[in-house]
Amino acid sequence: MTWAKRHLNLTIKTVARPKDTSNFVLLPRHWVVERSLAWMMNARQHARDYERLIQHSETLITRSSITPMTRRLTRPSHPGSSPGLRIR
Repeated sequence: MTWAKRHLNLTIKTVARPKDTSNFVLLPRHWVVERSLAWMMNARQHARDYERLIQHSETLITRSSITPMTRRLTRPSHPGSSPGLRIR
């Protein structure tokens, strides 16, 4: 957390599960992490951890996260709108 604050100027907040519940509880913004991990797991090389060096794992994660982003950037836009990045 200190590295993220110092180098990326990010504040990381952990979301705790409510103490009085025992069943499933939808946590805010949890889906963003789950969706991102699912995108990365679509790359077959992440199904098992065979890399000996952490730099190799980081490279594969970067490469597999580039793939969905380039697909989003190159999607055809709606007629009448400007081409390029669409912000939602």
